[in-house]
Amino acid sequence: MQLKIMPKKKHLSAGGVPLILFLCQMISALDVPLDLVQPPTITQQSPKDYIIDPRENIVIQCEAKGKPPPSFSWTRNGTHFDIDKDPLVTMKPGSGTLVINIMSEGKAETYEGVYQCTARNERGAAVSNNIVVRPSRSPLWTKERLEPIVLQNGQSLVLPCRPPIGLPPAIIFWMDNSFQRLPQSERVSQGLNGDLYFSNVLPEDTREDYICYARFNHTQTIQQKQPISLKVISVDELNDTIAANLSDTEFYGAKSSKERPPTFLTPEGNESHKEELRGNVLSLECIAEGLPTPIIYWIKEDGMLPANRTFYRNFKKTLQITHVSEADSGNYQCIAKNALGAVHHTISVTVKAAPYWIVAPQNLVLSPGENGTLICRANGNPKPRISWLTNGVPIEIALDDPSRKIDGDTIIFSNVQESSSAVYQCNASNKYGYLLANAFVNVLAEPPRILTSANTLYQVIANRPALLDCAFFGSPMPTIEWFKGTKGSALHEDIYVLHDNGTLEIPVAQKDSTGTYTCVARNKLGMAKNEVHLEIKDPTRIIKQPEYAVVQRGSKVSFECRVKHDHTLIPTIMWLKDNGELPNDERFSTDKDHLVVSDVKDDDGGTYTCTANTTLDSASASAVLRVVDVPNPPFDLELTNQLDKSVQLTWTPGDDNNSPITKFIIEYEDAMHDAGLWRHQAEVSGTQTTAQLKLSPYVNYSFRVMAENSIGRSMPSEASEQYLTKAAEPDQNPMAVEGLGTEPDNLVITWKPLNGFQSNGPGLQYKVSWRQKDGDDEWTSVVVANVSKYIVSGTPTFVPYLIKVQALNDVGFAPEPAAVMGHSGEDLPMVAPGNVRVSVVNSTLAEVHWDPVPPKSVRGHLQGYRIYYWKTQSSSKRNRRHIEKKILTFQGTKTHGMLPGLQPYSHYALNVRVVNGKGEGPASTDRGFHTPEGVPSAPSSLKIVNPTLDSLTLEWDPPSHPNGILTEYILQYQPINSTHELGPLVDLKIPANKTRWTLKNLNFSTRYKFYFYAQTSVGPGSQITEEAITTVDEGKKAGIPPPDVGAGKAMASRQVDIATQGWFIGLMCAVALLILILLIVCFIRRNKGGKYPVKEKEDAHADPEIQPMKEDDGTFGEYSDAEDHKPLKKGSRTPSDRTVKKEDSDDSLVDYGEGVNGQFNEDGSFIGQYSGKKEKEPAEGNESSEAPSPVNAMNSFV
Repeated sequence: MQLKIMPKKKHLSAGGVPLILFLCQMISALDVPLDLVQPPTITQQSPKDYIIDPRENIVIQCEAKGKPPPSFSWTRNGTHFDIDKDPLVTMKPGSGTLVINIMSEGKAETYEGVYQCTARNERGAAVSNNIVVRPSRSPLWTKERLEPIVLQNGQSLVLPCRPPIGLPPAIIFWMDNSFQRLPQSERVSQGLNGDLYFSNVLPEDTREDYICYARFNHTQTIQQKQPISLKVISVDELNDTIAANLSDTEFYGAKSSKERPPTFLTPEGNESHKEELRGNVLSLECIAEGLPTPIIYWIKEDGMLPANRTFYRNFKKTLQITHVSEADSGNYQCIAKNALGAVHHTISVTVKAAPYWIVAPQNLVLSPGENGTLICRANGNPKPRISWLTNGVPIEIALDDPSRKIDGDTIIFSNVQESSSAVYQCNASNKYGYLLANAFVNVLAEPPRILTSANTLYQVIANRPALLDCAFFGSPMPTIEWFKGTKGSALHEDIYVLHDNGTLEIPVAQKDSTGTYTCVARNKLGMAKNEVHLEIKDPTRIIKQPEYAVVQRGSKVSFECRVKHDHTLIPTIMWLKDNGELPNDERFSTDKDHLVVSDVKDDDGGTYTCTANTTLDSASASAVLRVVDVPNPPFDLELTNQLDKSVQLTWTPGDDNNSPITKFIIEYEDAMHDAGLWRHQAEVSGTQTTAQLKLSPYVNYSFRVMAENSIGRSMPSEASEQYLTKAAEPDQNPMAVEGLGTEPDNLVITWKPLNGFQSNGPGLQYKVSWRQKDGDDEWTSVVVANVSKYIVSGTPTFVPYLIKVQALNDVGFAPEPAAVMGHSGEDLPMVAPGNVRVSVVNSTLAEVHWDPVPPKSVRGHLQGYRIYYWKTQSSSKRNRRHIEKKILTFQGTKTHGMLPGLQPYSHYALNVRVVNGKGEGPASTDRGFHTPEGVPSAPSSLKIVNPTLDSLTLEWDPPSHPNGILTEYILQYQPINSTHELGPLVDLKIPANKTRWTLKNLNFSTRYKFYFYAQTSVGPGSQITEEAITTVDEGKKAGIPPPDVGAGKAMASRQVDIATQGWFIGLMCAVALLILILLIVCFIRRNKGGKYPVKEKEDAHADPEIQPMKEDDGTFGEYSDAEDHKPLKKGSRTPSDRTVKKEDSDDSLVDYGEGVNGQFNEDGSFIGQYSGKKEKEPAEGNESSEAPSPVNAMNSFV
């Protein structure tokens, strides 16, 4: 459906007179195009009360529009003002504005008066307000003699200003001769009338230059009153002054200077009345005197003071209510109160009102034959009188017009004609002012016209309202219709909103709202249309907003602002700080999406806003930057409540730099004893600014305070003043008192001295006392200087003493100390341990027992017992050589211990000595013992030499540790075929005296693996492995074996008749050459440590046949790690790196004792480690050197 603007009908409620056409009221809001005939309209005029500067030309404004252009005339004081007769007065061309040239000659007072402008054309006349022209005035103060004022301290005083009456009224203020404003307070303040009020005077009010100034803003001049002299004196001084100078001194006030309840200086009495006009500012004032100075309170008796319009000025002595209305009338009460009483004053307020509009008359544009109304409705207090004029003439005496009818504040027009055109003036006035309004009636017959430009393009953001203008004019008023698109589809009112001024509103514009819209205006005289275009754009959005940031001062912060926008709109990104421009500082840098602030300072904290602006919309997002840092140092340190052992420290916190202070740290400096060294004194919470500190005597204290927050600790404050506490006797004695002799006949007493802070006074000394613990001797005492040691000579050897060390100074002694036990010096033990017994546990371990020595023979602190042991000879070898003695120490009173790591099948000797703090006592008688056989170690080496087609020769070195008599060697070997499979295992026993053996009748070009180990009567030892390959060289088969060669079990598998053939010999030579080349390559690789597939298979297979052998006791044994050295079963291999892996079973000293410091506990468990301390002694035998090895034994024997 089509939307149409249709006239709306309204009815008057009074008199039943219908408002015939609402149409005329709709058109009245429209401006008539200036190309159409219309009556004049005043567009600009000077204010009603026009105060001019007498030093400048007078300009009285009057501008108007109309068709034809209006002519202008003026009246002055109600009569025609003929500007042609006054050469100083001109009118601006095309305007009614008057210019009066008083700069060249003439006076402003000559042109003072009431002016009114009239603008007239053939359609009517419009008039301006009555413009009252007055020149401003800034008169001087009349000369007067001001006597000095002498007042008693505490009396009240009013210094009058009484400024000259100027135009406009002057602004009053009080200053001194130096043009400095006089300070004002609750006691001294300036009233609304300009006087200076003192509730009570004080001696500091004495001065000779109380000057009242009047500033006249219009002329920019300031006038000055004569200075007033005031002297405030005591009662006695006042009587003397009155007696001596009564003739030439004015004396103000007779009231006593004693404290008194308040009384009002202004206003006087208990009640007063105030009248104010509606819309103005109501100012009520109450100023009271009294001693002490009164405080002023305000209430409204019959209601509450308006919250949003009430303000207190002049220390609450002035109450102001803005924009007053009749509802603000009532009784207001001010209360002045001090400690001696209160006084009340009631101000009755009446609010009057100059006329104000309820309905102001509006221009009417009517077509011939139409009807309309002009309404002029105003209100005021008192009620204003309404009068009508037509073309500047009272309507009662104007030419009669049959088309109009006056009904009070309304003129009703019916069946108007072109002659009905005129300008009507409505005047509403009462005693407080008037209102004058011009409204024309213009009778026109005009077809519709569209005033909006054709093809206007509107761009709107999606989901926002779209307003398409269609400003129009016509008489009669046209109806408006809107269409969309070229096909003329109608717009439905459930989707669109049509405003009375022709504007089409789309409440929520969408992308499909884009298109061409047509506005059509129709009346009975014709039709007009206009097309406009609408485009819908995507909104601008901030998809990545800046985020709240907390950064430390001096660091860098970055805010990100990423914007999404319509591709046809180019946004401008702007950054603001606290809604203002960014500081002009190179530390602030911006790019497309970021704001970066470097070297952040305290002032950089605030709200940062990113704003993206396009021609159609904008988007913004904000983030707060909080700049934090360690706190600023505290300041203003002050010491109070200074006592002998405590003081109160107060301080003022520094700025917390946006991170709350969590605690304060207090440090002290002792300038007397440790100058420059600050020590911790106390900590208090961050909310405290005072601390009670405990002090020590005889310390010259200085304090400083540091603040701490989550960022860190502040710099220290400035040091406080120094505070020296009184001296006192020491309150503690030295610590770490000990008594130890350094010689057999002395006692050395040592202690940790007190520091200067602990001395509590000058002259620090120590009283050293001692006596034997078990005797009845008296205490022997000596006072020594501030040292840390005293030596008592001539003491018995190793006697217990009781010792005391007491501090003292010039004031007195410290509390009695507790006695500490010490001993005089030690001497070497006198007796060797007796009844030494040795029990052999196994081939590598022996247990030793001994009897303790008598305690008195120790002659010192028993440290323990020390065993010296060494190997004297081997059971199998008789050569002598120097060997090392080994030492094990067993702490405390232990009387047995284990000797681990012994060499099997060897002779040993040992002795035992007691040990005290001085050293070792004499040795016990040497005791010998013999270790049984054990299993041997692996042969020292194994080599394969002279490989031939069917034989291999093995050479080896005997075991480095045979650990007994070797009975034989065991050789095991097995072949390995080309697929790395293992052949049958062959065992071979070799006499113990052999070091070389040749295996014959082996397969040619075959790899063999050998397992070789020695054996004693106890069992087999650790094995050694090796691999070798027989050759294919037939020429090396005829070697003569040595006499000790035994036959191998493995036979070569060959056909003799084939071997004699020539072709076979040639083939074998070629094969031998190829194998030789391969062997060379393999040997090179193996020498470099490389692996090959055969070795990888060796890693996965081990011979389980060789098992560890244990000794008879089942507890200790020698183990060989056979996992990598056992003969390989068929299908398994073990690696060979052509090295011997020695798997010996020597006991480790780590499990039993120590050399010098090795220790066993009381239960025999070992807690030390083997020491390198050794002694050389002759021994028999030529066997290889002994090396300790681990054993599997318990750590203790009981």
